[in-house]
Amino acid sequence: MANIVRAGLIQMSQPAGAESMPPAAIKQAMLDKHLPMIDAAAAQGVKILCFQELFYGPYFCPSQDPAWYALTEYVPDGETTALMREYAKRHDMVIVVPLYEREMTGLYYNTAAIIDADGSYLGKYRKTHIPQVKGFWEKFFFRPGNLGYPVFQTAYAKVGLYICYDRHFPEGARALGLNGAEIVFNPSATVAGLSEYLWKLEQPAHAAANGYFVGAINRVGVEKPWEIGEFYGQSYFADPRGQIVAQASRDQDELLVHDLDLDQIEEIRNLWQFYRDRRPDMYSELCQP
Repeated sequence: MANIVRAGLIQMSQPAGAESMPPAAIKQAMLDKHLPMIDAAAAQGVKILCFQELFYGPYFCPSQDPAWYALTEYVPDGETTALMREYAKRHDMVIVVPLYEREMTGLYYNTAAIIDADGSYLGKYRKTHIPQVKGFWEKFFFRPGNLGYPVFQTAYAKVGLYICYDRHFPEGARALGLNGAEIVFNPSATVAGLSEYLWKLEQPAHAAANGYFVGAINRVGVEKPWEIGEFYGQSYFADPRGQIVAQASRDQDELLVHDLDLDQIEEIRNLWQFYRDRRPDMYSELCQP
């Protein structure tokens, strides 16, 4: 009998008029948009669901405005984590929740919390690689992650997390595989004209090189007032062969649902034997500054 897990990804645009709304109002509007989609995912039998990067707000990093610190929450003791624990338990669903974490005043992370199907909090991943380039002034808002590359044993699969810019770095993707990940989710916020050509190259390559599934999520639309480009959606699942097996639209709010056959992981790893043939004794210079 196949070991199939039905997984879902939600890509979302900002609410109309968001550019004139305070952060708290945007957050509430984005929660209001997501909650019916969680219910819709449950109705379709989704067992693991992931949202986009910083899902309850805009991608505010084209600015360097401390007003956005208002979106930070403690994890796991904040209100959004608590709300998603209720939804996870209600629907018997694992939920990956990317949000803006406050460890203490003035110390903030780009984080994803993971909630198990019984509503229990399993842990969190903090974005490791923080860009600082035009339109993506993330070092103003986030401290680099310090929790390594944890893999979480959920009710349905072993889940690892990477966040957006992390996807350009193969080292962490390999670490997630070595730590046992079967599905790696990468919630993102990326725009056309910058890295769109890499969107369908890097993450399928991670899936193939490491023999696991990848769920890649991108937001949609043009976010005012910054207008740094179009968030081009196209969220997708890639299988352990590196093939994109399901893909969302470019410009619509959408729930993408696909069945992942976890038995493919053993099949592909036994075929290619990349883990057996690794030579970590030859890689020491990769860890030099």
